[in-house]
Amino acid sequence: MTWNTPKPGEWKSEELSQGRIIDYKAFNFVDGEGVRNSLYVSGCMFHCEGCYNVATWSFKAGVPYTEELEEQIMEDLAQPYVQGLTLLGGEPFLNTGILIPLLKRIRKELPEKDIWSWTGYTWEELMLETADKLEMLGLIDILVDGRFDKSKKNLMLQFRGSSNQRIIDVPKSLAAGEAVIWDKLNDGKQSYEQIDRNDLI
Repeated sequence: MTWNTPKPGEWKSEELSQGRIIDYKAFNFVDGEGVRNSLYVSGCMFHCEGCYNVATWSFKAGVPYTEELEEQIMEDLAQPYVQGLTLLGGEPFLNTGILIPLLKRIRKELPEKDIWSWTGYTWEELMLETADKLEMLGLIDILVDGRFDKSKKNLMLQFRGSSNQRIIDVPKSLAAGEAVIWDKLNDGKQSYEQIDRNDLI
C-alpha cells in the first residue's frame, strides 16, 4: 500500500488547482446511482499505487473549466431521467474553486438532483480540513471516501475499488457528527452453486 498522506490543511486548492478538467461524461450508469453526469477534475496529490486514472494526477492535465462547459452540465442535468452529478478525478476537494460555484448553482436551480463525489480523503480527515473543503462537503449528498488500497482491492464492491473505502451519506453524517454509511449499500457476494457432474450426463 503506497500513497501520500497530508497533514490537516497541508494541501490547499487555491495553491494547487489550475481550474482544469480531464473529462466530462454525460448520461452514464457507472459513477453512482441512476443516470449520472460525471465531471473528472485535474490534479491529485494522493498518488495511490494501482490508481486506474494516473493521467489525472497532474493539475496541468486536461483542459480549462469554462462557462460553456458549465452551461452544458446544467442543460444535461436538467433532463428528467438524470438523477445527478458525480465529481471524480483527480481530487475534487483540491478543485474547490471551480466546483463550489457549480454545486451552489445546482442546489439553487436544480435542487431535486443529487451530488456524489469521490475523494482520497477519509471523512475523519475532511473534518480537520480547510474551510473551502468543508463548504464543498456540505453541498454533497453522497461521498465515497478514502485512498485506493491495492492490497484491499475487491471487484465485488459497489461503486468503489478497495474495502477500506466507504459510501457515506453526507447530510446524515454531518447531523450525527460521524460517518454514516449510505443505507442503499449493497456489495456483491460471490456465491456459486455446486453442480454435480452426474447431473450433466
